[in-house]
Amino acid sequence: MSRGLNTWKEIITQPETWRRTLASFDASHPALADFLEGADFDHIVVVGCGSTHYLAQTAAATLAHCAGRPARAAPASELWLFPETCLNGKTLLLTISRSGTTTETLRALEQFRKVNHGPVVAITCYPESALAQQADFALLAPDAQEESIAQTRSFTSMTLLALGLAALLARDEGMVKRLQRLPAALEDLVGRMGDLPRRLGEDEGFERLFFLGGGPLYGLACEAMLKTKEMSLSQAEAYHPLEFRHGPMSMVNGRTLVVGFLSDTGLAEEVRVLRDMQNLGARVLAFAEDAAAFSDWRPDYTVELRSGLSEWERGPLYLVPIQHLAYHRALMKGLDPDRPTHLTAVVEL
Repeated sequence: MSRGLNTWKEIITQPETWRRTLASFDASHPALADFLEGADFDHIVVVGCGSTHYLAQTAAATLAHCAGRPARAAPASELWLFPETCLNGKTLLLTISRSGTTTETLRALEQFRKVNHGPVVAITCYPESALAQQADFALLAPDAQEESIAQTRSFTSMTLLALGLAALLARDEGMVKRLQRLPAALEDLVGRMGDLPRRLGEDEGFERLFFLGGGPLYGLACEAMLKTKEMSLSQAEAYHPLEFRHGPMSMVNGRTLVVGFLSDTGLAEEVRVLRDMQNLGARVLAFAEDAAAFSDWRPDYTVELRSGLSEWERGPLYLVPIQHLAYHRALMKGLDPDRPTHLTAVVEL
């Protein structure tokens, strides 16, 4: 079998997988709305491990913004081992796991049950998993199941479910409907960006990559960092955009690629950071909803999303080009994206 065949299939099938995942969400919509209406909680805690911890960061930011309730993300192991640092009053626990069998996530749920009587919602790709069965309500993405170890379509599909949950908690039916635009927006994006991700992935001139994102995009920047490390064993780090000036930019040189996931809220300041890094010698890849963001400055490379969606709704689109980049970088280095070094699909203790 060719190297990376499963990973490639899982990356390129995301538009159809997203359509099926959104259809699954629509089917569960009435029951979920009823469940949330009867749930008693003041705070939201979102937990996961690895990729799903980064998904939890994006979910928590979006839930706090859209639903107007305090929300925070934590690694599942923190809730399991240090529950007092995570819980505060009546809490809804949102647990996220691709497999639904990750030991730390299951132990976090068990610990939560011991110290809190709040509701538990799970997001997973496996309906029969322990996590799905033990939660009070499960949001499912079975069409996003993967053969590969590194998460690609599972991550983005579970992100869609988290966005749908935020929309329902906010009672924002408009957002629920707008999420349906994402599969077509991804198809358009992939068609327009051409071979840019492959060219950047195969560029041996980069020694390290930095991913910058703020607000709902910080968790996605972290996931982009992780995907680049897992697949291609490349040096990669993630930061909030303005934090990058506070030390990390000392690593910037002509062999650096700085990737900016640009928001709407922080756009002007985030663009200023990217411009400064370019002036220090880095090459810059900027993701923006509209290229008009670069009216008086040009990044070296641009990915224009053109989704018509807000920063709280378009998040999954940022990740797919980076998945392409990481995949091609792995092949360029003679690695197999299907089998990242030292990793397994599920961590069971």
